[in-house]
Amino acid sequence: MKQLIFTPIDQQPRLTSHRGVPHRIRLNQDVSLQWLLTTAVLFYFPVFFPRSVYGFAQEIPMQSPISITKFQKSARMTCEIQTSKENVDGIVIHWYKQKEGEAPERLLFFSQGKVTTESAFQVNRYMVERISVQKQCVLTIKDVIPDDAATYYCAYWDPHCDRNAKIIKVFGSGTKLIVSGKCSPPANSEILQKKHENQIIYVCLIEKFYPEVIRVTWTDDEKEVTDNVVKGDTWQSTKEDEYSIASWLTVPAENKDKKYYCKYEHEEEKASLPTQGIFYMLKMQFDVLL
Repeated sequence: MKQLIFTPIDQQPRLTSHRGVPHRIRLNQDVSLQWLLTTAVLFYFPVFFPRSVYGFAQEIPMQSPISITKFQKSARMTCEIQTSKENVDGIVIHWYKQKEGEAPERLLFFSQGKVTTESAFQVNRYMVERISVQKQCVLTIKDVIPDDAATYYCAYWDPHCDRNAKIIKVFGSGTKLIVSGKCSPPANSEILQKKHENQIIYVCLIEKFYPEVIRVTWTDDEKEVTDNVVKGDTWQSTKEDEYSIASWLTVPAENKDKKYYCKYEHEEEKASLPTQGIFYMLKMQFDVLL
């Protein structure tokens, strides 16, 4: 059997910084569909985490996980401000750049329609615009070069305080900028299901995509489901630069007629896979294993 490694969520990077998942599963080798579903039955266990540590929900900015831009083209990255305020024009937005293996450094900040760029960066290469209606702040990098490849974070000061009564700066999940001419959408995506005792386990498998950054979520009637979800890390599925990922969802057996969706976002491609209408696959083989 191929190795499974369970690690606490705070020791693994995640695509979103505000919607917790209980654990992540790292798959060390290419896997079969049968093994994925069997693994879900044998190893899954529910873990629940509170949405808020201090009694309030932090207003975490949302960012797309990845942006791929060709050399000397423009890269555009969006920060969606999560706040109940109607007017976001007064919020100062900070942008940080983090190269792999290095500490993040502030690139610029945007206040009252004015961009202030740090001295280490070229002023004329960066443009910031605020789309007030959609509560978005957009960073554009002109004439992209290989040195621009990094993860970019937007941030702003949280109006709430932590338990020590200090105002904290809240960071988005980050957008990874890849300077490359190559981008391959997933070649295959499907959902398997297996009924085990009083539960139904769904496995969403997304295969052969590049680059490796992808966002996978489960939804129920357009509302994201985070309870009883186990998200795997991407693994290299072939010798080529192609990656795959799997995500597990466990629901009560009485929800068998309820429709869930596995959704993914990879660069500019988005897809949604429904759970209804799929078949119990390899049933006899699984019954023998169980």
